[in-house]
Amino acid sequence: MKPELRENLETILDQGSLITGFVSEMDFESYSRDEKTSLAVERCFEIIGEALNRASKQDPEMIDSIGCHRQIISFRNILAHCYDSIEDKIVWGIIQESLPQLLSQVGILLK
Repeated sequence: MKPELRENLETILDQGSLITGFVSEMDFESYSRDEKTSLAVERCFEIIGEALNRASKQDPEMIDSIGCHRQIISFRNILAHCYDSIEDKIVWGIIQESLPQLLSQVGILLK
């Protein structure tokens, strides 16, 4: 694996771990009231999306094995360009449903 690809995959794991830590003691209600946490989570997702985008250019076949990579890249674009229309419920759903799968798949690729 090329060092640049490994770095991008490690970035995804690092940022995903940050998100997990930020929301570990929260439910949706507390998340939606905590602006600082929601902004931090959204920034981490932007970084994850950019790292996935870069990785997909470095090794498209490998990144295609990550089932939700296109959705995460698209989500990053929404966060970056349509930030004023982001709904906490959607972000929370991605944290709960897509993030664990993404982190698991990236972890497997790094082994």
